[in-house]
Amino acid sequence: MVTFVTSQIMGTALEITDRYSDVKVRGFGAAGVIYLAHDLIANQTIAIKKIGKPFDTTAMAKRTYREAHLLSKLRHGNLVNMRDIFISPSEDLYIVTDCMMTNLHHLMRSTSKPLEGQFVQFFTYQMLRGLKYIHSAGVIHHNLKPSNLLINHNCDLKICDFGLAREQDHQMTGYVTTRYYRAPEIMLSWQQYANAVDIWSVGCILAEMTLGKALFPGKDQVHQFTLITELLGKPPKDVMERVYSKNVWWIAQPN
Repeated sequence: MVTFVTSQIMGTALEITDRYSDVKVRGFGAAGVIYLAHDLIANQTIAIKKIGKPFDTTAMAKRTYREAHLLSKLRHGNLVNMRDIFISPSEDLYIVTDCMMTNLHHLMRSTSKPLEGQFVQFFTYQMLRGLKYIHSAGVIHHNLKPSNLLINHNCDLKICDFGLAREQDHQMTGYVTTRYYRAPEIMLSWQQYANAVDIWSVGCILAEMTLGKALFPGKDQVHQFTLITELLGKPPKDVMERVYSKNVWWIAQPN
């Protein structure tokens, strides 16, 4: 029978199985708290993501289900590996994964200059390698950004956070990817788009590694689209006829 141990760590309640010890807070994410702990069975340091009360709302339940389902099915060297998953007596969900040292966001912020070319090349290769596998399974990640790219001391990169990922179909949600890395077709509220939205995110991340700053640091959706069109030009008329978003329609009108 599984035994749960309850504790308070930095003001956060923790209720995990006795398989894990030496727990400490690693960070706070949009969907929950991240802990580091020691796996007594594997004798390794692991990461634990706590998602509080994931079944209280329909939106959170769907997001949690997607992440747990995809992590249980997708296995690849450039994707985060789910080692364990359990629900506590208080109905919080815990996902146990491999421990990675940092993420690309923190790595880029730790230096005042762009990353060296060899690291840009290696990280980009690993991003695309992981995406090729994800896309081959008919899945779009939807939320690629530097903080969702985990890195260890060997510079191995793993894609994480599949809460917004879903199987590719004909009706897709408009607001998904974090704004800086969001593809134009998502901002324009197209309901039909493909895995190219992930490739756009890779391009934005590649540029950020090279430049040392975000390529399109929009303050809001309209400003974001303005920055894109200033650099790449406005979409042709036949494309704009398919636009559903009134917020950016006037900006994208060809001269």
